[in-house]
Amino acid sequence: MQKRSSVLAWGIALILLGPAAQAVNLLEVYQDASKSDPLIREAEARRMAALEAKPQARGLLLPQVNVGGQVYTGSTDSEGFQRQFREVVDPVTGESSAVAVSVPFTNETTTDRYWDYDAQLTQTLFRWDQWQRLKQSDSRVALAEANYRAAQQDLMVRVSQRYFDVLAADDTLGAAQATLEAVNRQLEQAEKRFEVGLIAITDVQEARAAHDSATAGVIAAKRALATAQEFLRELTGEAYEQLVKPSDSMPLDQPQPLDEQFWVDNAVEQNLNVIAARLGVDIAKSNVKIAQAGHMPTVDLFARYGESDSVADSLTRVPQEFQDPNLPAQEFPADFNRTDDQIGVRVNIPVFAGGITRSQVREQTYLHRAERERLEGALRGAERETRDAYLGVLAEKARVQALQQAVKSNQTALEATEAGFDVGTRTTVDVLDARRRLFEAQRDFARSRYDYLINLVRLKSASGVLVPTDLSQINGLLTTPAPLPIVRPAPVPATATP
Repeated sequence: MQKRSSVLAWGIALILLGPAAQAVNLLEVYQDASKSDPLIREAEARRMAALEAKPQARGLLLPQVNVGGQVYTGSTDSEGFQRQFREVVDPVTGESSAVAVSVPFTNETTTDRYWDYDAQLTQTLFRWDQWQRLKQSDSRVALAEANYRAAQQDLMVRVSQRYFDVLAADDTLGAAQATLEAVNRQLEQAEKRFEVGLIAITDVQEARAAHDSATAGVIAAKRALATAQEFLRELTGEAYEQLVKPSDSMPLDQPQPLDEQFWVDNAVEQNLNVIAARLGVDIAKSNVKIAQAGHMPTVDLFARYGESDSVADSLTRVPQEFQDPNLPAQEFPADFNRTDDQIGVRVNIPVFAGGITRSQVREQTYLHRAERERLEGALRGAERETRDAYLGVLAEKARVQALQQAVKSNQTALEATEAGFDVGTRTTVDVLDARRRLFEAQRDFARSRYDYLINLVRLKSASGVLVPTDLSQINGLLTTPAPLPIVRPAPVPATATP
């Protein structure tokens, strides 16, 4: 019996300690998302595809070798006719006349087995568009790298946002449930006091209304938590039972350096959207030059070698009336073989193409102008995002400190209001209002801490310097495991009628 009790105690201990051992932190969630998020995998595939631009452009400048050939067996039947004049006598008049007729002259049958092949080598000597594409390929590869790095930074921002959204929703649910429990106790006290005649029915109704509102708040908080969890699962493909959150004493550091213009200058130079826009301008400029190549000549060196062979039998028959008695019917082989060698330089000079080339040049010029405007928009956007994130870090830091004090003040005010309610100097409405203010302060305090951390990530992303190490530093601030409830839709409890 004692052994079974010991085993049961160990089992209960493992169940209680299990969630703490399975707590997942921000860095682990990011690692899961890096392997599972469809957007980052799509970006990686596009990056690998774009890296092929350079070998393709270089390949056009290297020798091009083509080999082809054919083998077939065939037969040919031919018949020749000779035009002759013959005398024809009219049976009625007896007059004769010459009439032209065609009579068979020869019949020939040929059967052959034929094969040939040729090999051709072409080497570009001058093609302006190919050289421009080779230069452009460097920009395309750099653009692919910038887009992939931007996707990585975007993933870190999205993971941070959704991770802390889950924690904020969980804190809101916890505060809502605590408020519901307290309001429920308040309702029970009000009903008991009403039964003994200490308070009026209006106080009970106020408590019941607050209880209903708190119940609705819990339902809404559960729904918000379930939504936040699904958004996180969308990134990682995993459902987490427990995450790690910061403690109430989390240190609040300022951006280093504490210089707004420093971060803006970094964003102008290193923001990945700005870098991608600059590369887009370079590529568009190269496209203008490629389009202009339609006006330029092309020069290619070419060499060709070909060989063909035919094995054939030919039989020629002459009609009896045309045969020379001294010559027999002709039957002879008709074999042949041939070898071709060519080497030379091919020059092509475009003269007129219906205005297509000029239209293409104008098209690429307009696209180049569009890319320059896109760059200007990226610069302004990067500056706006950086300033907003920088001010957001400072504001959220001050807001966290203010809301932390607000929680303490509202807690003290609630305790004082409850004490006044016990001695009859405060009403139920006063207690419920004080509890509502405490709930709002707790909710806002929890959200502000996470917004502070998210703004740190956004600031580094906007300035183009966000790396996984930054997530590791934020992850070091997360010290408290937070079990996440399994949220399921629950029926709304029936409200008792007074």
